[in-house]
Amino acid sequence: MQLTIRGPLYVAYCLVMFTVMGLTVLTINLFLPSLRSRRAVAGRFSRAFLRVAGIPFDVEGLQRLPTVPCVVVANHASYIDGLVAAAALPPDFAFVIKKEMVRVPLASLLLRRLGSQFVERFDRHKGAIDARRVLKLAATGQSLVFFPEGTFNEIRQVGRFLGGAFTTAARSHMPVVAMAIHGTRAVMPSGRVAFHRRPIRVEILEVLPASEAKQRSRELIARALGEPLAP
Repeated sequence: MQLTIRGPLYVAYCLVMFTVMGLTVLTINLFLPSLRSRRAVAGRFSRAFLRVAGIPFDVEGLQRLPTVPCVVVANHASYIDGLVAAAALPPDFAFVIKKEMVRVPLASLLLRRLGSQFVERFDRHKGAIDARRVLKLAATGQSLVFFPEGTFNEIRQVGRFLGGAFTTAARSHMPVVAMAIHGTRAVMPSGRVAFHRRPIRVEILEVLPASEAKQRSRELIARALGEPLAP
């Protein structure tokens, strides 16, 4: 899609389209009984948003996804990463998301309808309870997506990975899939409301055993992105 609008008008256009399409997805998903169909709708609308925003989008290596339940771990550089992951992956994944998103009413309702799991990052006791809930979900054979850095900032690097994704994979005997998300920091930078028309690419890198995945997945993602590892 070729867009001629630029600057503040482009940002306003993207925000309006994001809001309208998000409310449309939420409305449709309130009436769909199947979790997989709700996720499929969210994936289609995520791809549609990128198209109407004129953002080139490509996915590489989907054939590397295992046919068994797995844990996908990806780098985190922008608020748009979740939308991009939903656009890229088949509708078989539950997203594990920081609990602060519960305070965003319509977004949290949509995320719950998609089977997302919210986890506490700062309270150790509540975080342990949330981790056990995620582990029980994984034990049912549900594939999961984690952003193991937990948060992001404007620094161009791959942060330290928290252990939750890898503990869940190990205890559930699930492989870990390293996934690199390219370009989202340029499209929607940290710390301000802005959109830029830059290409986004998602790359499925490698399937790893849980026992060696924490450090190896971080190294693979950093290498694919061409970014340093945070100390």
